[in-house]
Amino acid sequence: MIGKFFHTPANKQFNYRPRFYDPDKEEHDNRVKRVKEEMGIVEEKVDNGKPFRANLRGQFRNPDAWQTKSSSESRKSQNKRLFIFVVVLGIAFYLYFFY
Repeated sequence: MIGKFFHTPANKQFNYRPRFYDPDKEEHDNRVKRVKEEMGIVEEKVDNGKPFRANLRGQFRNPDAWQTKSSSESRKSQNKRLFIFVVVLGIAFYLYFFY
């Protein structure tokens, strides 16, 4: 604990990769799609019965996840932690001064 007292955390870094728009590639894809349609080649989409879910890297978090406990439950757990802390601190003082 004392070693971390003077520790300064490192700067936060972000893993940001900008998306690249390539108009040539988009034009090529459109041409390939048109040629396949003219030739009658149809790519069948595989439907596994699951609804579509975008492949987002971080996914959105549940905004109410931090409020899973009701206020009375959180107050009880906070009071329990405080009581345990006071008891441990009292035992430590007793052992230090009277033992």
